[in-house]
Amino acid sequence: MNVFEMKIDLRSDTITRPTREMQEAMWSAEVGDDVFGDDPTVNALQQKAADLFGMEDALFCASGTMTNQLAIRAHTRPGSDVICDKHSHIYLYEGGGIMLNSFSSVKLLDGDRGRLTAQQVSEAISPENDVHSTVTRLVSLENTMNKGGGCYYDFREIGAIRDVCRERGIPLHLDGARLFNALVETGETPAQYGQVFDSISICLSKGLGCPVGSLLLGTRDVIREARRFRKVMGGGWRQAGFLAAAGIYALDNHVDRLRDDHSRARTIGELFADRQEVSEVFPVDTNIVIIKLNDGISEKEYVSRLAEAGILAVTFGKGLVRFVTHLDFTDDLLETMRDRLRTF
Repeated sequence: MNVFEMKIDLRSDTITRPTREMQEAMWSAEVGDDVFGDDPTVNALQQKAADLFGMEDALFCASGTMTNQLAIRAHTRPGSDVICDKHSHIYLYEGGGIMLNSFSSVKLLDGDRGRLTAQQVSEAISPENDVHSTVTRLVSLENTMNKGGGCYYDFREIGAIRDVCRERGIPLHLDGARLFNALVETGETPAQYGQVFDSISICLSKGLGCPVGSLLLGTRDVIREARRFRKVMGGGWRQAGFLAAAGIYALDNHVDRLRDDHSRARTIGELFADRQEVSEVFPVDTNIVIIKLNDGISEKEYVSRLAEAGILAVTFGKGLVRFVTHLDFTDDLLETMRDRLRTF
């Protein structure tokens, strides 16, 4: 086995380590007890995020799964349903939390690489006054779409979905774990999204490079409910300002640089497009690259072979392999990856 000392880790954008400047911001943070609402840095992060999106309030949590599940719990009631794409993170990768935490069902739609249309949403809403049916109490979108290869929505379609939801009195939630990746590509603003969604989850520990943390944004009522259920889940924390300081630094310094991740991801897509064992490279819109292997090639064995060459990736379904660029993946590492693939 050919073992490379230096690993090129493209398993996820969650694997980054804080930069020196981020560490300095963390260690110099003023802290208190967040359960009592006394941590000034947590409060500053929450206020900063709420102001950025033009929303009433925000809540700092340990993970994007927690912020998504808190939003669902706040918006729904037992016996209701949540409309989402069949490949949504809230459905596939959050441990059955919709059922476990909110006692709700799901309406799974088949979107375009995970992106829903207003017509699909309208047709999926449960009929009123039908005692045989669940009650639709939430529509959830994901932007960018992880299983869709990092694709992002046309904002006009989001607006059309918002109109459907308003007409039917149904809240609209956004799993925006990688929303900033979409924003740097489209030129839209956080405030535009804050005007459209009733709640938004954004992740700080993916493209923005923080060690831990996500934020839930919404109305004061939604955040009040979420704060209560966060405590029930064991998610109340104490001197969390050390982590919140990383979030403030990231929002100030790590958004625009996401374009570099996208550029390097497109180059990776080009590298694999020329390989004989690859039948397809999904469109590379942001920082996620998904390749499809030729029939008969095991994705698990292929990922193992890549690891032997010092390139770490993950399987992503039958015949599929995913790579994700991030803050720690530099141009030099991209060139090293190019060299290793020449002899792979």
